[in-house]
Amino acid sequence: MKPGDSIKFEFAGKKKEGVVHKVFPNTVYLKVDFEKDKGKIVKRKLSQVGGKKAKK
Repeated sequence: MKPGDSIKFEFAGKKKEGVVHKVFPNTVYLKVDFEKDKGKIVKRKLSQVGGKKAKK
């Protein structure tokens, strides 16, 4: 997983699609377009979005 990758993740019981913005060892920041808030940054644990530990 690296910045620019498009992934699907669980948000409020539904599947949302987002673009990886930043990746840290245990956390990933996703840029998501919501209906009323385009380009919102959402923080998730790497394990929640199906990623493994980030490589340094």
